Amino acid sequence: MPAIRDPYSSFVRPVLEGRRGAVSAAHPLAVAAGQEILLAGGSAVDAVIAAQAVLTVLAPDACGLGGDMLCLVHEPGGGVFAINGAGAAPAGYGGEALEGANSITVPGIVGAWTLAARRWGKLPLERSLQPAIRLAREGFRLTGILEIARDAQRDRLLAGGAGEWALMGLKRGDLFVQPQLATLLEAIAREGDAGFYKGYAAEAISGSIGRLGGKLSIDDLAGHKSTIQTPIITEWQGVKIATQPPMAQGVLLNMALSAMEKAAPASGLASDHAGIELTEASFAYRSRVGEGEALLAETLSFDPDRALKRGGPRAYLHTAGVAASDETGLTVSSLVSVFDDFGSCVYVPECGITLNDRAAGFGLSPNDAAAGKRPVHTLAPTLVVSTEGSLALATPGADGQVQTLLQILSKIYGQGDDIAAAVAAPRWRSEQGNILIEKSHPHAEGLAAKGHTLRILEDGDTRLGAVVLAGSLQGAPICVSDWRRLTWSGVI
Repeated sequence: MPAIRDPYSSFVRPVLEGRRGAVSAAHPLAVAAGQEILLAGGSAVDAVIAAQAVLTVLAPDACGLGGDMLCLVHEPGGGVFAINGAGAAPAGYGGEALEGANSITVPGIVGAWTLAARRWGKLPLERSLQPAIRLAREGFRLTGILEIARDAQRDRLLAGGAGEWALMGLKRGDLFVQPQLATLLEAIAREGDAGFYKGYAAEAISGSIGRLGGKLSIDDLAGHKSTIQTPIITEWQGVKIATQPPMAQGVLLNMALSAMEKAAPASGLASDHAGIELTEASFAYRSRVGEGEALLAETLSFDPDRALKRGGPRAYLHTAGVAASDETGLTVSSLVSVFDDFGSCVYVPECGITLNDRAAGFGLSPNDAAAGKRPVHTLAPTLVVSTEGSLALATPGADGQVQTLLQILSKIYGQGDDIAAAVAAPRWRSEQGNILIEKSHPHAEGLAAKGHTLRILEDGDTRLGAVVLAGSLQGAPICVSDWRRLTWSGVI
């Protein structure tokens, strides 16, 4: 069993143990929503939906109803299932530049909610969405984080039709009320999929896209189906690592971890060097993640003495995570996203949302863009299943997700570190040929000596992720949250 400690007062946040459930999420109010639903008798899946919905209200820069949701669900004593809540490029796509209104794929989050609620929910979807509806109706004080993101994207938002959005005229501390978003959430609460993919919402979404020259249509929306799939599962260090199947790039984590286990580097500097090198080696296969488990047959190599500087991972940063577990042992790992800040920045005034730009994830063949095709997806929630139970982990950071999770899992299961310390420990991130590294990292000098090009960052820099973690160990729901960003956790 992974070690658990309670350091009380420390930047290492303690692992919390509950009786009826545990939630870890990207914002305290999302955690509170999950706790509310658990107390109302909901399952871990209901709690995750509630927390995600609150995040779509609080953080439209990172996620929203115009975006996607990917998650993994571990049934108590049973298997792991993957929900694919990501949509495809429009059927009418004809090779246009993948920007603005033509960077939008069909949003999948609502389809994923309704699918998950039908399979694993204990409460009506309407109940799980109530915390988000209240928050959208009553408003919240604009944070500095959201103000900065909006200002950085102001030109794109104005070009996307967001000039009348209430957000555009607010300053930090002002009340941000979103009546149109509340109305849309209420429609979804009443009608499920039909409240988003048909009717007024579908007409409004396709209309906003069409006015800006985009091809996504009402038929594309009506034809969307989120699916339950078989995850990719590999045996590693005596546990099972489950990641999202294609078109998500979670398989790169399985590849890198498996290669590290074979290489068996010593703890510390050797492990960090191997992690960097094997991460970069795995990202050479990103465009091929559609092959799924077949990629596990590929051999990843590295030089234990020097950096090969292969690069590979990119600089994208966005997304928000939620993980939860309930008293039955049902455990969920999830991520929600619109890709770039505010996605495409195409605004739908009738719905109060911006739409994703996930089509920007297309790239080299076989990940080249085509009508009706899904691009390689950065979202990589992860589940660990062992004889002791299950752990769900997720982090924002696009290409940084695989890297952050690799470091934490290596510390817990490879080095025997306790969970809280593994989440809190200083991190690195390979990004476009450089190694970003927190200034307190103990192996910075050693990595530089091996030839890595380091960029020293302040501890807690947003580029190093913000992990959510929840699970069920020896029958008890547990959770812990990163000290980075606004990540939080709570139990009941």
